[in-house]
Amino acid sequence: SAVKEPKTGKWTMVHLGCVYALFGATYAVYATFIVVTLVSERGFGENTAGMFWAIVGGLSIFSGPLFGSISDRLGRKTGMMLAYAMFAISYALAAMDLPTPFLYASIAIFGLTVWSVPTIMSAAAGDYAGPLRAAKALGFITLFFGFGQIVGPYVAGLTADISGSFRIAFWLCAILSLTAVFLSYFLRQPAR
Repeated sequence: SAVKEPKTGKWTMVHLGCVYALFGATYAVYATFIVVTLVSERGFGENTAGMFWAIVGGLSIFSGPLFGSISDRLGRKTGMMLAYAMFAISYALAAMDLPTPFLYASIAIFGLTVWSVPTIMSAAAGDYAGPLRAAKALGFITLFFGFGQIVGPYVAGLTADISGSFRIAFWLCAILSLTAVFLSYFLRQPAR
């Protein structure tokens, strides 16, 4: 017997792609510029800043399974909303002029969340498009992710050139992450 595929509208996939683009833009800014920020704006030594990045790498091992499990239990939409809310907190902590422990918190939150959205998006592609078209759907929304990944660091670099700091870029990332929470809320449920 043939597998019955859910009918998913093109605009639903565009909606999902736009949410994914916001991840591409924001995570790429943080990943590209947090170490530079720690060294040039916060006075950290390069070895200490590098150690922070190693912590992100260690914590990131848990992010995919953690948020995959959350999205399996609570739904893709809720998983995405939670992930983007965590990103917004991480970016806001990096943007503010707070004592060093808040930077540690920013880095820890980012590490524990970093691969959440790609994990959820992979599952969501299957939910929305069905098992036979999941790879095609994931490829489509990944184009949006790639666009975000290109534009985000470019805009962040421009704002840093103008302002002399990456604070505005991190604030923009926090705002875009909250926008992603909002957009995720309006994702329609996939057909069963």
